[in-house]
Amino acid sequence: MSEKSKGILFVAGAYIIWGILPIYWRQIETVSPFEIIAHRIFWSFVFMVLYIMFTGRWQYLKTNLTFIFSNRKKALSLIAASIIISVNWLTYILAVNEGHILEAGLGYYINPFVSILLAFFILKERFSKGEWLAIFIVSLGVIYMALGVGHIPWLALTLAVTFGVYGLIKKTINIDATYALAVETAVLAPPALLYILYLNVSGVNTLDFGLNRDTVFTMGTGVVTAIPLLLFALGAIRIPLSLTGLLQYIGPTLMLIIGIFLYGEAFTDTHKIAYSFIWSGLIIYTLLRFKSSRPRRRPKGSIKLTGD
Repeated sequence: MSEKSKGILFVAGAYIIWGILPIYWRQIETVSPFEIIAHRIFWSFVFMVLYIMFTGRWQYLKTNLTFIFSNRKKALSLIAASIIISVNWLTYILAVNEGHILEAGLGYYINPFVSILLAFFILKERFSKGEWLAIFIVSLGVIYMALGVGHIPWLALTLAVTFGVYGLIKKTINIDATYALAVETAVLAPPALLYILYLNVSGVNTLDFGLNRDTVFTMGTGVVTAIPLLLFALGAIRIPLSLTGLLQYIGPTLMLIIGIFLYGEAFTDTHKIAYSFIWSGLIIYTLLRFKSSRPRRRPKGSIKLTGD
């Protein structure tokens, strides 16, 4: 199997897992979302420590930590990224367990366009007229959705913005995704553990730490958080960014299917029209990405220069 094929399998596998995670979170819907997120952070940290220990990567982690914390700006950026991704995780769990899987999926459909806007305003990057057209069409879809359902899709927008800002910060830090998760969860693990202990001591916890189904699923949140990220890290280095961009829509599409057909969420005419705008914008954006990523063909009769 070629390296590119492996990359496609790894990245597609990551997005498939992310897409079907609503089914997992629904298994512990009786547990408080804040309690779930605290456990998710703590058990993700435990899993990453075990993973790094058994793969013998302590030295690489130490190198990354030294690189980051020798620079105050990078250290603060990583702490900020940790907080932002925890807000993203909490919003996602709230959306799924409160019966808003479609809105959660919408957030990840529009996330690429939030990233474009952040890159334009923060990084001063420039984009083509076609990309701005795609943003405009997607915006029409979101506005139509808001007018049709009678409220702004705050959950979707929060997911899109937090993940977009998280990606922007990570771009400035420049750290391997595997070590990033280890460090981010390490930053948040102490307050998460204190919160878990507080809930248990005060008796207001919704999770009973006995040998039961909820406990097993809650401890498993670390595994389902880390595994797709590790797959993505292995795959993303093997395939073009444009292909990664196309595969990312597997996740929200699976969420859409699960929300409608498994959990019976309403997909009204308003949703159909709004998603028509959004998908049209996505198609334009994806085609432009592929066009820009293709190597330019050399004119016939041209001479290939040394070093070209």
